[in-house]
Amino acid sequence: MSEQRKGFLQGFAAYVLWGLFPLFWRELDHSGAIELLAHRIVWSLVSIALLVVVLRHYGQVRALLAEPRRRWPLVGGAVLISVNWGVYIWGVEQNRVVETSLGYFITPLFTVLLGVFVLGERLRAIQWTALAIAFVAVVGLTVEAGRPPWIAIALTFSFGFYGLLKKKAGAGALEGMAVESATMAPVAVIAIVVMSLQGHSTVTEHGGGYLALVLLSGPITAVPLLLFGSAATRVSMTTLGLLNYIAPITQFVVGVTLFNEHMSTMRWAGFGLVWIALALFTWDGLVRRRRAVVPDVAATAA
Repeated sequence: MSEQRKGFLQGFAAYVLWGLFPLFWRELDHSGAIELLAHRIVWSLVSIALLVVVLRHYGQVRALLAEPRRRWPLVGGAVLISVNWGVYIWGVEQNRVVETSLGYFITPLFTVLLGVFVLGERLRAIQWTALAIAFVAVVGLTVEAGRPPWIAIALTFSFGFYGLLKKKAGAGALEGMAVESATMAPVAVIAIVVMSLQGHSTVTEHGGGYLALVLLSGPITAVPLLLFGSAATRVSMTTLGLLNYIAPITQFVVGVTLFNEHMSTMRWAGFGLVWIALALFTWDGLVRRRRAVVPDVAATAA
């Protein structure tokens, strides 16, 4: 199997696993989002720490910790990804999986907007058009629901700014995740202890199978990240960008077909506009990449 094909399959598997996460969190419906988030952070740290030792990445982790310019963005990113995880778990608990998928559909467009206002990048007309269509979609969904889609907005903002901080840190997936998990783990442990002392802990009250699922929240967080990190070194960014849509599409399908979440005509129209915006954005990116490749090929041939 070629390296490119292997990378494609790894990326595909990572995004499918992320897309199927609602099925996992729905099984833990006896516990609240805060408790599940705390356990996810703790067991993610355990899983990541084991992988760091096995793969001998402790040198890279030490190097990250020794550089404030890279360490502090990861600390900020740890807070943002924790917010993202918590909102996502809560959204699944509240039977709003479709809305969580909307957040991850919009995230690539929001990331482009961050590039404009934070990094000083310039957008082409078609990209502005895609952003305008997405904005109209969010307004329409707000009118239809009688409130803004807060879950989608929170997921979009937290993950968008998280990506920006990760870009500034320039850390690998495994060592970056190690620093992020270690940053939030003390807070998570305190939360677990406080809930236990107050009699609000639930993870040990529903049998060994339920507790095992809670413990698995660490590995299921680490595995897709490792698959993604491996894929990123084998396939182009264009391929990764296209694979990115697998996760929200899978979440959307799960929400509509398995969880029977209501989709009104206005809601279908709103999602349709978002998909049109993403199609325009993706098409523009592919065209630009093709135009950039042609001169490179011509120069090489010459």
